[in-house]
Amino acid sequence: MIKKVPFPICGVMLGTAALGNLLQSYSETVRNICGILAAFLLVLILLKLVKYPSTIKEDLDTPVMAGVAATFPMALMILSTYVKPFIGQGAYFVWIFAIVLHVILIVYFTAKFLLKYDQKKVFTTWFIVYVGIAVAGVTAPAYGKTGFGAATFWFGLITLIPLLVIVIKRYAVHPLPEPVKPLSGIFAAPMSLCIAAYIQSVQVKNFTLLMAMFVVATVLYVYSLVVSLGLLKKFYPSFAGFTFPFVISAIATKQTMACSALMGHPLPWLSNIVLAETVIATAFVAFVYVKYMVFIFAGNAGHEGK
Repeated sequence: MIKKVPFPICGVMLGTAALGNLLQSYSETVRNICGILAAFLLVLILLKLVKYPSTIKEDLDTPVMAGVAATFPMALMILSTYVKPFIGQGAYFVWIFAIVLHVILIVYFTAKFLLKYDQKKVFTTWFIVYVGIAVAGVTAPAYGKTGFGAATFWFGLITLIPLLVIVIKRYAVHPLPEPVKPLSGIFAAPMSLCIAAYIQSVQVKNFTLLMAMFVVATVLYVYSLVVSLGLLKKFYPSFAGFTFPFVISAIATKQTMACSALMGHPLPWLSNIVLAETVIATAFVAFVYVKYMVFIFAGNAGHEGK
């Protein structure tokens, strides 16, 4: 059973933990439930790391799985904020460890795949590696490190611009293998993540920049949603791409509405969009989580794709 745990479950862990933060304004209990569900997935992946380390090493040799690996430290950063009230300073060390691990993955991925560039090996998972570090910007206020968080935002935004060109070109030119098509949902994540990091960690904000990022994020969200809804029939572990991207998009829209109002530019019409995106994100995470549980514990949900 543990051997069957697919590495992309880290993405589901990330999406579930982030969903708790999205729903916190509705219910603290729901947030705690999301945290517990995410922690359960963390236990599963840690058990696989301990029992079958060679399978993880094999995964890291492929560009898709090496990119997906970055969702692990991203999830740790968010989960550290869950346990902060209980373990205090220990949560900060978890956060630092996750950031260091993510940086190591960036260096590894750059050396193994970016410097040996092959357009056919480019996938949306490249966003996770380079822009994903901006999760540190989203969580930095919990540790009073907004200066560092702002730096991760700028790193994420600056790397996102060329990555969008590279990834869009690859998806336009080369057909995708069936098992990785659900990763197209990741298009919704990077700009929305940058927005969340910008709002959380950058002290002096520019309304024009915020709106420019929001417009791009909205276009990418609509594209991702349309594509994702057409890929729900046959389960693959790459369904993890339907979780965090839609959650962080809802978070970004929610925070954009609140931040714009504070900057003297209220956008009340966004409230209905926030609600719709929240419902969509919750539905996607619940759907994928259940699919994963059936796949792991019942073994009849389909076959693993990489």
